[in-house]
Amino acid sequence: MRRHPVGAEVRRGATSFRVWAPGARAVSLSLGGDDVEMAPDGGGYFRAEVKVGAGQRYGFKLDGRDDVLPDPASRFQPEGPHALSQTVDPAIFAWRHTAWTLGPMHQQVVYEMHIGTFTREGTWTSAAQKLPALKDIGITLLEVMPVAEFPGAFGWGYDGVQWFAPYHGYGVPDDFRAFIDAAHGLGLGVVLDVVYNHFGPDGNYAAVFAPPFISRTYKNEWGDALNFDGDGSEDVRAFARANVRSWIEEFRLDGFRFDAVQQIFDASAEHLVAELTREARAAAAGRELLIFGEHEPQHAMLARRPEDGGYGMDAIWNDDFHHAAVVALTGSRAAYYSDYEGSARELVAAARHGFLFQGQHYAWQKNARGKPALDLPVLRTVCYLENHDQVANSAAGQRLHQRASAGGMRAMTALLLLGPWVPLLFQGQEFGSSRPFLFFADHRAPLSNDVAKGRGAFMAQFRHILDPEIVLAVPHDKDTFVRCVLDDDERTGNSAEIALHRDLIALRQTDPVLADGARVTDGSAFDADRLVLRFHAARRERLLVLNLGATFDLARASDPLVAPPAGGPWRVLWHSERPIYGGSGMPPLDARRWEIPGRAAVLLGENV
Repeated sequence: MRRHPVGAEVRRGATSFRVWAPGARAVSLSLGGDDVEMAPDGGGYFRAEVKVGAGQRYGFKLDGRDDVLPDPASRFQPEGPHALSQTVDPAIFAWRHTAWTLGPMHQQVVYEMHIGTFTREGTWTSAAQKLPALKDIGITLLEVMPVAEFPGAFGWGYDGVQWFAPYHGYGVPDDFRAFIDAAHGLGLGVVLDVVYNHFGPDGNYAAVFAPPFISRTYKNEWGDALNFDGDGSEDVRAFARANVRSWIEEFRLDGFRFDAVQQIFDASAEHLVAELTREARAAAAGRELLIFGEHEPQHAMLARRPEDGGYGMDAIWNDDFHHAAVVALTGSRAAYYSDYEGSARELVAAARHGFLFQGQHYAWQKNARGKPALDLPVLRTVCYLENHDQVANSAAGQRLHQRASAGGMRAMTALLLLGPWVPLLFQGQEFGSSRPFLFFADHRAPLSNDVAKGRGAFMAQFRHILDPEIVLAVPHDKDTFVRCVLDDDERTGNSAEIALHRDLIALRQTDPVLADGARVTDGSAFDADRLVLRFHAARRERLLVLNLGATFDLARASDPLVAPPAGGPWRVLWHSERPIYGGSGMPPLDARRWEIPGRAAVLLGENV
């Protein structure tokens, strides 16, 4: 009995091969020189069962041609997407931490990582060795950038072409399993960034076997749109469902981040993403999953329950928070930042309501942005100051701390990590990495030149990049990739940044108010630079003060949210100007003067 409709499945000393090739008259299985004619299996599928086990190299021949093609549902491509596939038996791996379960969403701190640049070696094994440091600062959930097989020696992973096969450059599939098992042993969950909106432009054999994979109706930003609602689409959907199940069942992942859902076109009664979300939860067989979606228009339907017309995801990435925070810290309002003020009012609105644009006109796109989402809890949004896209979209791949004042960056980090959303850090952010994160993709010419031109055209929306002294990194230059590899000396040497992040995450996870998933958030903005958020839970109160301007006296603020709680006067629980973080200190509060330093954040609590 097969688990999935396609792929090579090893069991009891034999392997069952099945492939979808609806346009072919005949398909043969090639096993290193020996060809086996495959039997038609209905609906354009072909099947064969052969007495071979794990580690067998194989491919397929269509209609008697000499060229041997890799399996579109391959579990491993030892020599890349154009070479032979290899059979894998996931049952061989001995899991050690099978009792692992995720914690509640309100205590999650997500860490986005790119395996190829996370360590000098760029492998699953070396990445696993660095996980204790992430556990130590309080990270709870790793979000791994896409790993589906892609061409070349380096890349972001969003041009994957063999969805079932972890990229060979990071190690063998069992190395990925060992990475996940090690994470679970430390109490860390692992979610995978998956791309179902397009195949990459090089190595896409799925469409060679089955032209119905490609949509004739829709246009995609990055390549051919996939066919999820036209002729033959049910088999394409089955392929995607099998892929989701394989990641959950064979790798014990804890969920997904779905990339660019707005480019997954589907007019079916149930949208593919809702179907895949449901399929993933069924495959988990009772294990808790966390499933996030990236959706550029930020429509709340992704995170609404299916019975309310939603897709059933747990949360949506929130670019509005990011854009407002970056404008506040840098003053830059180029391109898609142009609709944001970077004001305290916007940051309060994000804390109270999640998305800032819920149907208003968005001048940059000359259209309305968003849909009504006031019913969506703010905890159903993922907020960040850095992610792979946003760091790379600066001229030199600069980190945000390199573009902002030190005090302002510490203060905004406090807002991120103590706020009512799910916070996300990008790799190296926790120790103030000086390494850039640039766009890199190891394509062959002439595709490499086309990609470089396309990247240049995209970056031209940021008009300051037109400065003749700005030279953009070449995506296919190996040095572009190497420059992005994290520096091990900075991991342990930047103690101030590490202490800041560790202390803030500990507050989020242990403070009786901040750690309460039922906490209520209210907020006020005094002016463009100053705000307070007041949190209520378990009859206790916390006041987070964010000051991106000059020093001011909070005691004089004529706002009821500032008033001390019934339990007594405020006392300082934490502030961002501690010398251990590189700050200049903060004077104590007294009865008449609550001096809040400039470009700082202060957390106040009851005097009990």
